[in-house]
Amino acid sequence: MTRILAIETSCDETAAAVVEDGRRVLSNAVASQIEIHARYGGVFPEVASRQHILAMVPVAEQALREAHLSVAEVDAIAVTRGPGLPGSLAVGINFAKGLALAADKPLLGINHLEGHIYAAWLHEADQPAPTPPEFPLMALLVSGGHTELIFMEGHLRYQRLGSTRDDAAGEAFDKVARLLGLGYPGGPAIQKAAENGDPTAFAFTRPWLKDTWDFSFSGLKTAVLRAVREIEAAGRPLPVAHLAASFQATVVDVLVGKALKAAEAFGAKSIVVAGGVSANRLLRERITAEAEVPVHIPPLRYCTDNAAMIAAAAYRRTLRHEQTPLDFDLMPRWEVS
Repeated sequence: MTRILAIETSCDETAAAVVEDGRRVLSNAVASQIEIHARYGGVFPEVASRQHILAMVPVAEQALREAHLSVAEVDAIAVTRGPGLPGSLAVGINFAKGLALAADKPLLGINHLEGHIYAAWLHEADQPAPTPPEFPLMALLVSGGHTELIFMEGHLRYQRLGSTRDDAAGEAFDKVARLLGLGYPGGPAIQKAAENGDPTAFAFTRPWLKDTWDFSFSGLKTAVLRAVREIEAAGRPLPVAHLAASFQATVVDVLVGKALKAAEAFGAKSIVVAGGVSANRLLRERITAEAEVPVHIPPLRYCTDNAAMIAAAAYRRTLRHEQTPLDFDLMPRWEVS
């Protein structure tokens, strides 16, 4: 039995969790900064790092308390090393280093994106363990800063097939939400507005980028902007719900279409959808209904940034007897490898 205390501060969520054997979540504490950053229409890096400093100790204490463990009773400490905001990463890393040194525990610096993928293995402590994803698998990683297709033939074996050439899916959701006056964060706001809209009201071009596994959503964002300006110039009321629904449907069409095509092309036996955008209801429904292999999507609380996913990835590293030296530095840009 291996119990890992993990710390996550890559962006604007201060999180700590204790996970047993890479799957069973004993605790998952998160302090959100959404209300603070909403006034800026996005994450304000300096504010984020200051809030991490204020929340880090209480959140870590909460995670240990809910797991009914002390630091001395965990087997290792893991922390997000990158990618992410440098100031935010530094808070979590320095805290984890101090904790590991004081408690004489092994320390592992974990890739945030790898954590998102391994969120698909998590389950609540009081629930039976679900069937894990089967290899080889196709991972669709969709978040605020990343949109990637990653093929995995086994644990910790990654082949990145394609990524975004400009705006990531989550970034596009945030920008379009601002265009439509829906606020921050954009993903939930677009989804809610789209509930009352017609997804066929606007025929936005699907950015397929044929003969490649890459993504591009910048042109789609521009198409929405052009539609908004034309409607406003004509003096008509802005059909926010229809615009939101049409935009969301376009993004989901491309994400699902590419993921399913890649899964078939590479002979994947399962599909993992991970990252903040995997919380989108339409995306979850469409890919689950249309895939010919099992689809694994984390519960909503493990789709957005959390520390349980970092512990899940760290567990796989401990099985290889890996450990990160205490003098490691943060990596704001770091691909899964």
